[in-house]
Amino acid sequence: MNNSPTLLIHGGAWAMPDDAIEAHEAGIAKAVEAGYALLERGASAVDAVEAAVAVMEDDETFDAGRGSFLTQDGRVQLDALLMNGENLRTGGVACVERLKNPIHAARLVLDHSPHVYFVGTGAERFAMQHGMRLIDNTELIVPRERERLMAFQKAELEGATDTTFSGPLGSHDTVGAVALDCNGHIAAATSTGGTLSKAPGRVGDSSLIGCGCYADDASAAVSLTGWGEPIMKLVLGKWAVDRVAAGVSPEEAAESAIRYLYHRLGGYGGIILLDRHGRFGLAHNTPRMAWGLKTADAMQVGVTRNV
Repeated sequence: MNNSPTLLIHGGAWAMPDDAIEAHEAGIAKAVEAGYALLERGASAVDAVEAAVAVMEDDETFDAGRGSFLTQDGRVQLDALLMNGENLRTGGVACVERLKNPIHAARLVLDHSPHVYFVGTGAERFAMQHGMRLIDNTELIVPRERERLMAFQKAELEGATDTTFSGPLGSHDTVGAVALDCNGHIAAATSTGGTLSKAPGRVGDSSLIGCGCYADDASAAVSLTGWGEPIMKLVLGKWAVDRVAAGVSPEEAAESAIRYLYHRLGGYGGIILLDRHGRFGLAHNTPRMAWGLKTADAMQVGVTRNV
């Protein structure tokens, strides 16, 4: 089989301010180029999504890897998931604090463990045993996020209402990617630092199979971003993939998923969806969503506005 490779990525869906658009578009473009370069050389969809997500983890613009939101106690805790649509092999890690690129740890779980999911120190130990370097958590923290956390907690002490999960204004900068390779296989990856001032140990949708990420060659690959709790309750990634399996186009399935998210639970977020034929869809009900697409014919990078 000789398919035309496709890579579709997102860099978060939220109320992105005007002065953040340029950095998001630049980061998305770099990630797309990194992932697609592998697809052009015949690499797997798994390789491509891992590479694209790792670039965004290294970019302080996004809520993944270095530059992520801080927990209530001022630390970074990261979650990531990687899924191979060819054989449904999956690797996930959650609540890791000493790994620069949790998506690489997820790949190690996928490739080298009979298990699917590791958390906390167990995930860090597994990654270290397979060659990853453990870092100090402070290497993941940037001054912008210290200031953001202090301002948030000060407002809470002064009686302000926590609006993190109450609507489209919360910042959900989770990153993700879906890809189709030249052999007709698809894969998906998602990585996040979670929500601002989250309780230590909280795990959102991003690293959970069928919630923030899913891939199956028989249908489609998906990655989501947004308010994690409603997405988890609906298992929204698998919900969207099942619609594609039933014959719905990825474009229609993506739009339906976001409508379902809002009308069923009042949730906000964004979704990217890619099927095994290279058809894709993306949708969001937040004010803006950062995304990028590259095929053999064209490359598109943008921050779409939901009007």
